[in-house]
Amino acid sequence: MKVVILSSLSWSLINFRGALIARMVSEGHEVVACAPDEEPEVLARLADMGVRFRRTPMARAGTNPLHDVRTLFHYIRLMRAERPDVVVAYTQKPIIYGGMAARLVGARYFAIMSGLGYVFSEEAEDRRWLRSVVSRLYRVGVKRAGCIFVFNSDDRRVMRDSGIVSPGQRVMQVPGSGIDVRHFAGQALPEGPFTFLMMGRLMRDKGVGEYVEAARIIRARRPDVRFLLLTRPETENPTGYTTADLQLWREAGLIEFLPETRDVRPFIASAHVFVLPSFYREGLPRTILEALATGRPVITTNMPGCREPIEEGVNGLLVPPRDGPALAAAMEMLIADPARVATMARAARQTAVDIYDVDKVNAMLLDVMQLQAATPSAVPPAATQPALLMPESA
Repeated sequence: MKVVILSSLSWSLINFRGALIARMVSEGHEVVACAPDEEPEVLARLADMGVRFRRTPMARAGTNPLHDVRTLFHYIRLMRAERPDVVVAYTQKPIIYGGMAARLVGARYFAIMSGLGYVFSEEAEDRRWLRSVVSRLYRVGVKRAGCIFVFNSDDRRVMRDSGIVSPGQRVMQVPGSGIDVRHFAGQALPEGPFTFLMMGRLMRDKGVGEYVEAARIIRARRPDVRFLLLTRPETENPTGYTTADLQLWREAGLIEFLPETRDVRPFIASAHVFVLPSFYREGLPRTILEALATGRPVITTNMPGCREPIEEGVNGLLVPPRDGPALAAAMEMLIADPARVATMARAARQTAVDIYDVDKVNAMLLDVMQLQAATPSAVPPAATQPALLMPESA
């Protein structure tokens, strides 16, 4: 069969869907991967996998309806030229406009809803009109979807409550995009000062402010504890922090800044505990899965997506969103009990292996999409792709 994959960023084709695409190819399918940008490294790696690339222009973050109409027309031309048997789309615009275009050629269509995003968060309560518009667009886009895959139960409920999906439509919860548990191998806890790590975009709704506040509280009593922040400045995002903010935190001795990287493994291994105090509307943060696979307990918020992989007190701790002091208290609890951290580290790794192994997740997806042979072929281990610091919902 010919399968067209629609994305809003070329790197995500490798970083988030590389193992799935490799599995499709190994099953004998012709795969055409699409994105609005052409990153040479991505194109080379797709070509090595035997995958064709097609550029599909798109204003990723734009709200101009004329630009979105152009995206729809580009998708329609793509579908008429490729005549795919199956179309798989992820992230908002590919899901919406790809679904519309797929209907015109009668292709089977599947949407991977990695997160509903900002519009459906509490932060956007004053923009209900926008939520209504996006819900209507989603409804049209996924109307004929064979299945909509979601990463957490909260998103499934919101999609039904918002009328995005009809009562009889198939919505299936899956364990995110999975994680390559060989690439993100279990690592022993580090020696030296107790170290926390946060990875994520430098935005207020990712909980960066709460992380800094917790660092301020703890370092007043325990100046030996380290707080690492692997991120990049968000100069164009209204909720973003700037390089000046980073500089102030560094000068105050609160955090150690780590620049964006395409291989986060050494930094996860250098920490005792991973922290993500997000109150953004996450799907299922990839960074949490990377930390669990490495064997690191996770402190995160009791929010949709974030709480999904966490078994309270077993492989991590859940704290209220927007509560720096509560975050600090959870951190101090683990600082004071190294034996508990070691036990939770082992449980974290086991969670990743048992539930979030990318090969298990992809087998589930391909089975539903009827793209897996009745007698599975010998499938190579998931492609070991370096991880870029980027949220699944990017």
